[in-house]
Amino acid sequence: MRQLVIATKNAGKLRELKRYLKNMRAGVVSLDEFEHSPRIVENGKTFKANASKKAVVTSRFTKGLVLADDSGLSVDALGGAPGVRSSRFAGPKKRDKDNNKKLLHLLAGLSAGKRQAKFICAVAIADNGRVVKVIEECCKGRIAFASKGRHGFGYDPLFLIPRYGKTFGELGLKTKDKMSHRSKALKKAREFLKRYLKCSVA
Repeated sequence: MRQLVIATKNAGKLRELKRYLKNMRAGVVSLDEFEHSPRIVENGKTFKANASKKAVVTSRFTKGLVLADDSGLSVDALGGAPGVRSSRFAGPKKRDKDNNKKLLHLLAGLSAGKRQAKFICAVAIADNGRVVKVIEECCKGRIAFASKGRHGFGYDPLFLIPRYGKTFGELGLKTKDKMSHRSKALKKAREFLKRYLKCSVA
C-alpha cells in the first residue's frame, strides 16, 4: 500500500482533507508526522501555483505521493481580494477573527447585492517531485453583515449561501460538504487517485 501525504499543518483544513480521503486504500498521513519538513513560502499569484508548489516541494522531501491544496476567498467588491492572501489578510500572525473583522470593515456600507464572493480551492497531486494532477473548483455566495455560526473555520461564519439564507458556519459540515469549493475539488481528486493508484474505496 502506498502512502499519501497531506501537505498541510492547518488543523481545520487537515480535518476536511482527511475526511474526504479516509476511505482511500492508501496510507493517508499528515505532514506533521515528518520531522524537519521544509518551510514553503506561498508566493504564487494563483491558488493553483501555490498548491502545485506545496505538492512538489513536499513530494521531493517525502520522495512519494503528496496532495496539497491552496484555498481562499475572492470578493468582487475588493477586486478579488483577499485571494491568495486569505489566511494572512489581516497580517501574517493574525487569527481568523482578525481576518473576518477586517473583511467586514472593508465592506461596511455595501448592500447585499454588492457583497458577492466565492471560495476557491485548488488541489495539486505530485508524485516523486512531479505534478500529476491539478484541480480547481469554487463555491459562490456572498459576505454576510455579521459573523454567524460556530462550524467550520476561516471565513465560514461570514460566507452566506443565499439558497439557505445561512452561512457555512451555521449550516454545518453535512450541508457544507454538498457544495463547498473544497468538497468539489477533493471529490475529483479522490476519483483521480483511485484511478492513479488503481485502488478502490471500501
